[in-house]
Amino acid sequence: MIGDKKKTITRQTIMEEGFKLYAERGIELVTLPEIADASIVGRATIFRYFNNKLELVISIASYKWEEYIKAYQDNTDEADIQKLSGAEWLKLYLDSFLDLYRNHADLLRFNYNFNIFVRNEKGTPEQMQPYMHIVDKLGGQFHEMYERGMKDGTLNTEIPEQEMFSTTFHIMLAAVTRYAVGLVYVYENADPEKELVRLEKMLLREFTAG
Repeated sequence: MIGDKKKTITRQTIMEEGFKLYAERGIELVTLPEIADASIVGRATIFRYFNNKLELVISIASYKWEEYIKAYQDNTDEADIQKLSGAEWLKLYLDSFLDLYRNHADLLRFNYNFNIFVRNEKGTPEQMQPYMHIVDKLGGQFHEMYERGMKDGTLNTEIPEQEMFSTTFHIMLAAVTRYAVGLVYVYENADPEKELVRLEKMLLREFTAG
């Protein structure tokens, strides 16, 4: 039991240190020996937990997104969610992207680097499965929201569920990421957060009824 706990702690330490380095410097430039040194483990130890760099990167992405989603949901009272209309729940979902921009720019920077890395490495569907599991979980929660919006008439259900999920997810994640990593030129005195809030309102108008 103690050995299992130690293994869990070591694995998490490697992922946390890898996340910090990847978010700060990019994935391509960071070597596994550097992560081992930052984690204060032997360089061979990493390969006891991860077969290669791609597996480590995908594990980090899955771990950190799972961690963020759980923390965000823990801060939202389940009883209050049950009282929300479909449209109100959609706003809560879109608000999570603004929360990412305000409080978790490191996760957005990592995810940006992650997308580039796995595309270049040509990760297979089997290798990507842990990460896609997180997306599937989000899709399941979105389905509950969409079903509620159908029943209470607050969502524009003429738009198919998958299209609404894909559009909101990709547009909001792309927007907050571009601001977080500095891909958007911000004019003097411009307020990026104000622009993101306006984008959220546009999506709400598009996808809510009336």
